[in-house]
Amino acid sequence: MGDSFQRLLTMSEARPLSMRDQAALGAIRAPRRSQLWQLIRHFLERFFNHETASPDGDAKRRLVQVAFATGLPGLMVAVYLWPVYHPFRGWPPGQPSTGSAPAYWLQVNHHFFFVLYSFVAIGIITVFEWDMFFPDLLDMWVLKTLPIAEMRVFFARVAAIAIFVVGFVFDANVLALLVLPSAIDPPDLARFLLAHALSVAGSGLFAAALIVAFQAVLLSLLGERLFRRISLLIQSLTITALLMLLLMFPVFSGVVPALIQSNSRYTYFCPPFWFLGIYQSMMEGSVALPQFSRLAATGAIASITIMALAVFSYPLAYVRRVRQLVEGPGSRSTRSWITRPVDFFLHAVALRRPVGRAAFHFISQTVLRVPRYRVYLALYGGVGLSVLAASLLRFSVDHGVVRTRISEDGIRAALGITAFWVIAGLRMAFVSSGNRQGNWVFRIVHGRPENFAAAVQLSAAARKWVMMWAGALTLIVGVGLWTVSPGSMRTLAATAAQFLVGAAMCVLLTDILFLNITTVAFTGEPERGEPNLAFTVLKYFTFFPVVAALPSYVEPWMEMSLRHLIAAVVITAGSHIALRVRHRENLRQHCNLPGLEDDEEDFPMKLGLRY
Repeated sequence: MGDSFQRLLTMSEARPLSMRDQAALGAIRAPRRSQLWQLIRHFLERFFNHETASPDGDAKRRLVQVAFATGLPGLMVAVYLWPVYHPFRGWPPGQPSTGSAPAYWLQVNHHFFFVLYSFVAIGIITVFEWDMFFPDLLDMWVLKTLPIAEMRVFFARVAAIAIFVVGFVFDANVLALLVLPSAIDPPDLARFLLAHALSVAGSGLFAAALIVAFQAVLLSLLGERLFRRISLLIQSLTITALLMLLLMFPVFSGVVPALIQSNSRYTYFCPPFWFLGIYQSMMEGSVALPQFSRLAATGAIASITIMALAVFSYPLAYVRRVRQLVEGPGSRSTRSWITRPVDFFLHAVALRRPVGRAAFHFISQTVLRVPRYRVYLALYGGVGLSVLAASLLRFSVDHGVVRTRISEDGIRAALGITAFWVIAGLRMAFVSSGNRQGNWVFRIVHGRPENFAAAVQLSAAARKWVMMWAGALTLIVGVGLWTVSPGSMRTLAATAAQFLVGAAMCVLLTDILFLNITTVAFTGEPERGEPNLAFTVLKYFTFFPVVAALPSYVEPWMEMSLRHLIAAVVITAGSHIALRVRHRENLRQHCNLPGLEDDEEDFPMKLGLRY
């Protein structure tokens, strides 16, 4: 038992058996599985083994990581609730250690968090995997050639989607449910367990059904080609809305009592409130507030409606998707009259050499074509927008009315937040190891590794591409926030300081995040070792708060005098030059390394220190 548990934690291979031990096991009897079950297993495996979810091909390890990442937040919150319901001297701060239960509305907010987390977690997972909910070209090339009935393939995919969603609903909530009874000591354990399980499960299933139904309706009405054009925007906005709900919970929870007691119409447009109504109605029974009963009724009706819409719209979208895959997308011109003057200007000003032009247009034509890159951009864009909204919006209750205002500190931090998440998302896509079909072109023309002059031009083109888009999006956000800023932030000095900080953030963040990037975009090699996900997340948690907080201190200092403004420009220029020199040294070291063949391993020669 101990060895088995240790192997489970270390994810090591099974212990090899001798020939005698294998002979003693007897004949191997393969389990009999039906064709339908084989198809369900195939579709479930593809949810975790496609290039977006598992670029390194290790689907089992990726599944374990995602499962723990999904279930851990609810578990940790449940553990942290124990001292809130069992106070002792000095903790929680401001609460008397009398052993009494927390206030009623504080308990309601605790219930609301678990309902909200289930809704957000399952919604994000569904958005991330929604490209796999319908057939693709690989299914058409492989499954269509096999003697399998089309209806069997359809029902297998539907069953796989149902197992996938139900499995993640269970994973996102079961760990918290194991700890909550001892943490909060409910007066009626059976009623609490039933209310909690039903409300969080209903919230997660509703989120998944809503997204599937929305995707199916759009596919049925617009078709594959038009849907693909707006797919990235829809994914980004959906992830933004979901993450915004979760990130703003600490701020938003303070106005939850006012919204519910005033029977605000906003609660009837926010699905988590419906399932909070189910939670409280089942826990409290007849003594629950009438507002909770009305919200519970709304949630029940909405759930039945969305489930029915998903059931009826999915087959229509499935049939139209299959038909368009068979017919093909058709031919269309990729040349646009809008981009011609832009290209002419860029060629005359920033891209004067052919090598830089080639890399720049290679990035432009690749970044939105590959589903994996689109998903990365949608995820990072959604996180950036949600963090931006959470830093800007503040809620208050004035005479029972909920009012919204924009934080002045949030306005100052907005440009840095925008620049960081745009550049970080583009970096993630550029260094991706998948879809390296364009690598052979650069290898034949410039060698592998490239000569130093070509490497400088290729790297400069990528950095210009990133700074151009980061600067454009940061400028749009800055102009939009400037129109709603208070008068003290719309003076000439304040405006100059804000936009100078935004420009400096775009330049310096590009220099820092691309400091060690020495390969052409989208042509990087896969990592030799296991990527440390915890260390990667730690770097974001360490570096991003500095980026978000820095403008709040720098901008007021720059507004004091013109001398400070000039000093900031000089510091930015000096830092940019120093980082560029360092990057050129990294490129020079990369170009001086001996070239490797496609199937050659660099560990014995350089001890794995190539990158």
